[in-house]
Amino acid sequence: MAQPGKDAQQERASSKRVGALRALFPFLTPYRQYVVLAGIALTITASVSLLLPIAARRVVDGFGDGAVHLLDRYFMAAIGIAAIFALGTGLRYYVVTRLGERVVADIRAAVFGRMIGMSPAYYEKLLTGEVISRITTDTTLILSVIGSSVSWFLRNTLMFLGGLAMMFVTSGKLTLMVLAIVPIVILPILALGRRLRSLSRENQDWIARSSGNASEALQAAQTVQAFSHEAASREQFTEVTEASYRSAKARISVRALLTIVIIFVVFSGILGVLWIGARDVRADVMTAGELVQFLIYAGIMAGSVAALSEIWGELQRAAGATERLVELLAAEDNVKDPEHPRPVPTPVTGEIVFDDVIFHYPSRPADAALHGATFTVSPGEQVALVGPSGAGKSTVLQLLLRFYDPSSGEIRLDGVPLSEMERSEFRQAFALVPQDSVVFADTARENIRFGRPDATDAEVEAAARAAAAHDFISALPDGYDSYVGERGVMLSGGQRQRIAIARAILRDAPVLLLDEATSALDSESEQAVQRAVAEMSRGRTTLIVAHRLATVKQADRILVFEGGRIVADGTHDTLVAEGGLYARLARLQFTDGLAAE
Repeated sequence: MAQPGKDAQQERASSKRVGALRALFPFLTPYRQYVVLAGIALTITASVSLLLPIAARRVVDGFGDGAVHLLDRYFMAAIGIAAIFALGTGLRYYVVTRLGERVVADIRAAVFGRMIGMSPAYYEKLLTGEVISRITTDTTLILSVIGSSVSWFLRNTLMFLGGLAMMFVTSGKLTLMVLAIVPIVILPILALGRRLRSLSRENQDWIARSSGNASEALQAAQTVQAFSHEAASREQFTEVTEASYRSAKARISVRALLTIVIIFVVFSGILGVLWIGARDVRADVMTAGELVQFLIYAGIMAGSVAALSEIWGELQRAAGATERLVELLAAEDNVKDPEHPRPVPTPVTGEIVFDDVIFHYPSRPADAALHGATFTVSPGEQVALVGPSGAGKSTVLQLLLRFYDPSSGEIRLDGVPLSEMERSEFRQAFALVPQDSVVFADTARENIRFGRPDATDAEVEAAARAAAAHDFISALPDGYDSYVGERGVMLSGGQRQRIAIARAILRDAPVLLLDEATSALDSESEQAVQRAVAEMSRGRTTLIVAHRLATVKQADRILVFEGGRIVADGTHDTLVAEGGLYARLARLQFTDGLAAE
């Protein structure tokens, strides 16, 4: 059976107590007026509840004195109390529930805002599905706590303290007997509560793992089906889901045991106190009304204790969820913007310099993806990066966009090191067409406009024409306003790639990065896109990563990568004449082995 990772187990072992909920205070602070209003409503309803036993005592003792006329007066007062109680409860519900929804919306936005800016290195160790689970499942738990559990916790705490105080006023002797039960109640709370907290955190980890597993499989549904892997995927998901269920069952069992022990001890104690109180009434030590009042307060206190034990479990689950969300908010990114960034050169001319760059992917620290890469791309120059798979070509683009930082060496844009500029600022100078074309669940028009959100419809259509995408988009049911499905599932691979190219054309940036940009295109579309790219490349620095050498023959310069090193640098003709790796790749790709020469 799959197990949560060692890191997750260590996190659970060091899980904080309910005090972890203090991390929610910064999200509550902007809405302190709602907290105050909820506190006032809570105090009113609790106080009104504590008045009822006094009324009951007077009714009982009044009957004993023959004062039947008091009955009408007490019942009229009770209606007034009920009205106040109803209004206070309704106000508390409205304010607290609204506060919970507002705070959870803020938390979700804060976590998403933090996660969307994390570098790819962060996601090498954490599944995106788990992040989504934390944003949804964990925040739902917090919503339950802020919108309900905390309010009930405070109300029952007030009822407990108020009931205890009134019990002392009614009968000090019986109250001391009741308090003798408290240590017996606290012990199981402490013992089982610690276990419950650990199980709650483990349960949330399994839920996140289940969500991550489902997300990964569903996003690759076509691949799963193509390889007849449905049964294995179902089995794997079922295994994780069952582990989550077993973890939840253990948590539920501990919580149920905690509830049983507390309720039994509390109510057994109350029955014992009732027995002694009844004997005191017979001995005229206290009146029947006082005993009724004491019992009602004891019942209020016992009910509050039972409720607190239930709510305590909810608070512990929410504490675990809060810890997990705080971990995301406090996550350290290896790639950081400088505290005092240098301005991006204006205008950007597009000079790119790699100075003795060595880089290791965080997940593969022993293998260098680049070994001492050194090269300069002049403004407006078109440079192609070629070589076998895994040679380090795409790594150059990832480092240039500062998705990662090099282990050593320096990368500069127009003479300014990338590490000294703000990422969101210098990335404005780049337009990227990635190897795996990303299409969002939106219309074709908005997918292209993603490159420049303020672009007009005419500019969007012009970019689509330049990318040879206009014809197929126009043929869609609603043209440019057609919904293309999640991850562009309604489009072919070549159509998705042309959408991505149109997006880059629309961005109109001084540096163009093409990572296998035409690999999914047919020959006719490829020629049309190459013409568009050639037109767009004029006056722009262009880096082209390609396996198909026919797409890079016209580049100003070609850098040949092998094993993370640059092994050759020159034009197509000079590299073929040298007879090295490039010449060998050219002979393999062109129909006539001599055609390359």
